[in-house]
Amino acid sequence: MAGIFTGKTVLITGAAGSVGRAVTQKFAAEGANLALVDMKTEFLEAMLKETGISNPALLLAGDLGQPEQADAVVTAAAARFGTIDVLAHIAGGYTAGQAVHEAPLSVFEKMMYLNAQLTYVICGRVARHMIEQGVAGSLVCVLARASLRGMKGAAAYTASKAAAQRIVESMALELRDHNIRINGVMPSIIDTAPNRKDMPNADFTKWVSPAQVADVIAFLASEAAGALNGDSLEVYHKA
Repeated sequence: MAGIFTGKTVLITGAAGSVGRAVTQKFAAEGANLALVDMKTEFLEAMLKETGISNPALLLAGDLGQPEQADAVVTAAAARFGTIDVLAHIAGGYTAGQAVHEAPLSVFEKMMYLNAQLTYVICGRVARHMIEQGVAGSLVCVLARASLRGMKGAAAYTASKAAAQRIVESMALELRDHNIRINGVMPSIIDTAPNRKDMPNADFTKWVSPAQVADVIAFLASEAAGALNGDSLEVYHKA
């Protein structure tokens, strides 16, 4: 039985990570062609082997904050599959623990690069491809609950995620006349092995799973979310 993304090509950034793996599995189950990006293709090869995914897949490595590398990724995916129909942008980073008056500028620069510049560059490059090819596409970005307000010891991270959210909202206005949608998901703490190790005394039942985040990303990318553009859906338990 065909899935809702059969015949569609989905570009997934950060595909080898915990959330990326779940997103890859979700789109694979729905029949998508997969263009998977991470820092090293070895990470992607291991992930595909472990998950047993057999969909047509192109494995790519690159620093998506660099325009020329982002362009190379988009060009390679288009050459393999014809067009990119969906972008699931998951790649990013997290650093916290120091107050603004204690932290070096490098912490701010790193967070803005990983969370804002990557979003700006890869979303812009994929959007350009969609416009040039006449694709009625969808872009979905992983944002964060932390974008809504400041946090002690995490000023750089929260600022970078807020910047990424403003990029999504701005692009939604820029792309709507091209029949291209862009939305975000805002998870709270995601239930991954590294997070459990870092916070062993936390109540894991109040965290969201990578699969739950993947479900929301797939929904936003689908025709069922055709009326949503520029939105950021909260993915966390409110109790």
